Order: sequence, then C-alpha cells, then structure tokens
Amino acid sequence: MKIIIAGAGETGTHLAKMLSKERQDIILMDTDEERLHFPSSNPEILTMTGSPVSFRDLKEAGIGNADLFVSVTTEESTNITACMLASRLGAHKTFARINNYEYLLPRNKELFEELGINSMIYPEKLAAEEIVTAISRPWTRQYWELVGGSLVLIGVKIRANSQLVNTRLIEISSENKLYHIVAIKHENELYIPNRNSLIETGDILFFTTTKEHVKDVQLHAGKGNAEVKKVFIMGASRIALRTCQLLPGHIRVKLIEKDKEKSHRIAEVVPGNVLTIHGDGRDMDLLVQEGIRDAQAFVALTENESTNILACMTAKRFGVVKTISEVENLDYIPLAETMDVGAVINKKLIAAGHIYQFLLDGDVSNVKILAFANANVAELTARSDAKITRKPVKDLHLPVDLTLGGLIRNGQPIIVKGDTHIQAGDKVIVFCMDTAMRKLEDLFN
Repeated sequence: MKIIIAGAGETGTHLAKMLSKERQDIILMDTDEERLHFPSSNPEILTMTGSPVSFRDLKEAGIGNADLFVSVTTEESTNITACMLASRLGAHKTFARINNYEYLLPRNKELFEELGINSMIYPEKLAAEEIVTAISRPWTRQYWELVGGSLVLIGVKIRANSQLVNTRLIEISSENKLYHIVAIKHENELYIPNRNSLIETGDILFFTTTKEHVKDVQLHAGKGNAEVKKVFIMGASRIALRTCQLLPGHIRVKLIEKDKEKSHRIAEVVPGNVLTIHGDGRDMDLLVQEGIRDAQAFVALTENESTNILACMTAKRFGVVKTISEVENLDYIPLAETMDVGAVINKKLIAAGHIYQFLLDGDVSNVKILAFANANVAELTARSDAKITRKPVKDLHLPVDLTLGGLIRNGQPIIVKGDTHIQAGDKVIVFCMDTAMRKLEDLFN
C-alpha cells in the first residue's frame, strides 16, 4: 500500500515510522527540508521536500496511485486543501487533521465527502474525551468502551489488597465468565497471558468485560470508589479548553495558566464551573492556597512533558487520587508510568489509531493504541469463511501476540472462552501487540 503523509512534524514523523513497520510504502513530504532529516534506518520511508497544496509536488510524489493521503500539517486550511487536491488527482482515500470541531458534526460529513475528504481527526477533542473518561473512572488506568459500550476494556494497576494477587489465570476462570484478562504488564513488559500466568502486586492488568460486570472488575482488583468533585488543570491548552467544556457542570475545576494574557483569554470562554487562575501549577504554595488537598484529580497539559510528570508527582504528594499527564514524547511514557502517573494522553497515538482503520482491509470500525501498553485494541467484523470462523478459539492456534477479548453476536455481548466458535458477522474485540496488526487481515478476511 502506498501512503503519502504531508507534514513532517511530530505527528507526521511518528506516523511514518509506525506505518513503515507495517510494510507500507511511505512518502513523507514537507516544505521545510530540515524537518525531513530525522534518524531512520527504514528504507521504506522516502522523504520529499514539497508542498501538499502544489499540483506539481503532489504529482511528483505519485499521488495518482496513492492508496492513502494523510495531511497532518499544523495548518488546518492546508490540510483540507491538500486532501481536496489529492482526491482530485487520484488518491484513493484522504485523511485530514483539523482544529475546528464544527467540521466533525454529522450534518457536515456529506459536504466534506463531496470535496474528497474521507475522514478528519481533531486530536485535541479526542484527547479531552479520554481525560473526561479517566476522571469519571479514577480507579482505572485505561477505560475504553467498545462496540458502542456493549463491551469495555479496563486497565488497572493491582495493589497488594487485590484478591487476584498471587493467583494464576486458570484459578479465576469459570463457566460464568465475568471478564477476560487479555494482557498483563509486569515490570514494564507487556505480554499476552496464558492459563498459567501469575498475577503479582504492581502488575497492570487489562480486562475485557461487559458493562454489567465492570463493578466485578473493580471489586476483584481491590479498587474503591472515589467520586471526583474537584479537578485541577495545569496549562490552558486547546485540550484543556475542550476538557473544561466536556466535564459535567457539578465538578469544580481550577485551571492554572502561567501566561497572564492566555489565562485572561481562556477565562472568557470556559463554563461557569471553571475558575481560571494566573500562576504556576508547580508552585506548591499556590496549590495549597487553592485547595489541592481537597481535589480528587490533577491534569497536567503544558507543552513540556517533564513539567507535566513532575506536577503530577507533586499532586500525588498532596493526596490527589487521579493524575493525568499529556506526554507527547513517546520515550517519556515509561517514565510517567514509573512515576505512577495515573493516565497518559498522547495526541500522536490517538491520530495513529484512527489512521490504522484505513489500513486494514477487514471491516474495522475502531482501533485504539494504548499509550502505556505498546499494544492495540481493534474492533473487527468476521467475514464469511474467514480463518477466524473455521474452528473454536482453542483450536485456532492464534499467534502468541494477540488474543480475543469478547464479541457481539445479534446485539448480545459475549466474553470469549476456549470453546467459543466465532461466526460470520460477529463483531470481535482483538487485543494485540504492535507486531500483530497485519496478522488481523489474514484471520478476519
């Protein structure tokens, strides 16, 4: 598959590296030649100095036989125009990064499709939605509703008080299966477990379950209920603004921004339950003065991931239950986990998950790339006579780097067991390592 990516910023460069691992032919283009000089030993990434809104440059890149054109420059208007041109010049599908939420409204979908733009992504909005979800479920590391909420993926760090500690998976399996443990992260190493895998204190477990059994996961993991009534947010970014707009009105929010002009500007557009404060979120005296000891959640959204991680550590010292940090540098994510940051937000991974949906030939309705896990969760529909439908799960000899978490059949959620037989039309939840994404096509097509 030939993919052209316009914009060699952090998002574009990360996508190019990630997609090249999937054996795709990648062309990364940018108007600034210096931005194309990045360490890469992968010959499948070709770089090109050029403009995505130039007919000549697009044709030189081979837009006429491109399977996918992705425009993720910092300019929304450039991305939209580039996708329109790419579509007219023969690109099979186009994907644009945008900054205007209004463009995503259902009433505007047909308009953009007529213009040749197949899909758009607003990473800041998706990041804000993840933050709101994390705040609403402070006992989780990950909480993601699948297939419209019929199934749920939950990541939880296991403490010593959990009844699961020092048990093997075979000991907690039952006929009436409440959940499926699809992955275990032990000492920074993620693996797909087997029947004999041992659960230890400090492990992060990833469960798939139905909505009705979320409480069972919480109980078995030894997690209590901490209702969030007060939230501190550090950094008045676009993600922060969207988060303030999405949080329920009964939650009190204190938004701290050290840039005086920026703090005044955002104060004019945030909801009434949000108090904007000019100051430094790392200032412990300021935090105490503003009541950090009464807060249940702290969200760090500055442009500096080191600042964000350290601020979350400070908040933990004051007894804040849930900390959330924006970490755009992928190398810092393991550090954030080591420092016990409760959740990590990364716009690059959010964007990558949506683009993956274009790459798999199977009927993929959603892909989630987990920041803490170096793993992916995908919703796929099993096609008639696909390999996945030919035998019960236990006899399929699935690759060791993927597992089936659950499925929806005739509208009913089912947790997958060894004797489950996947049928054509089933919507299946697959948890897989990065190495397994391309294997999904072979199983589901």
